[in-house]
Amino acid sequence: MTVEQIAKGFGVHPMTMFEWLCQAGIDAGAEPGVSRTDEVELREARKRIKLIEQENEVLHRAAAYLSQANLPGKALPRS
Repeated sequence: MTVEQIAKGFGVHPMTMFEWLCQAGIDAGAEPGVSRTDEVELREARKRIKLIEQENEVLHRAAAYLSQANLPGKALPRS
């Protein structure tokens, strides 16, 4: 059975089937390339890094605000 016949059986274009087969080889480690698992982990790591950078910025701003409040003659502004 050819890839074209299998693709037709799945109702997809033969190039789609070739791409799936190629990605399956990469994911299995049989071919060089970036696996889908690596892509997902990288995307999640970038999200965590962004969140940590945002949290760090909040802490820097809070520290700067509080250090200004502790200067002599300065009082915390009231909301």
